[in-house]
Amino acid sequence: MGCSMKLSLFLFFTCSLFVQRTLADVICENLPTNLCSFAIASSGKRCVLENCKNAQEKKCKTSEVVVDKLSGYIETDQCVKACGVCRESVGISSDTFLSSEFTARLCSPACYHNCPNIIDLFFNLAAGEGVSLPALCKNQEEKHREMLAILSSGDVIPGPVAAPLVAPAPASL
Repeated sequence: MGCSMKLSLFLFFTCSLFVQRTLADVICENLPTNLCSFAIASSGKRCVLENCKNAQEKKCKTSEVVVDKLSGYIETDQCVKACGVCRESVGISSDTFLSSEFTARLCSPACYHNCPNIIDLFFNLAAGEGVSLPALCKNQEEKHREMLAILSSGDVIPGPVAAPLVAPAPASL
């Protein structure tokens, strides 16, 4: 009786591990669109959100981009918020680096040190454009420090002086 009980427990745990592994697989095409962007399939390929023929609908697809360090991963809402990215975005563009607000959020400690999936994605995107993300973030950090120093010292930042608004002279009758 003890032997059959051990065998039953062994089979139960073996089956539960198999079922757990099966349920944990991330397949891009099975993800809802609100979890697709910034997800990585169990195969290690990034998931991408694509428009369907009907412009109102979107589908989650598996891309050919392979991620070395992560697989079977869906980005957390905390990282999406901290990094300033949008799950509803279709595609990704290096134009985002032109926005100092986006770069500030991407380079913030909350994103840069806690969200390796998003940082890896933008690191590779920046590298494709010939830009070093660490250098970009360091530059962003230095600008932030300079601005804090100026604000805390009370110095006025020199800049262009706006011309005063002058009302046009009334037309003579």
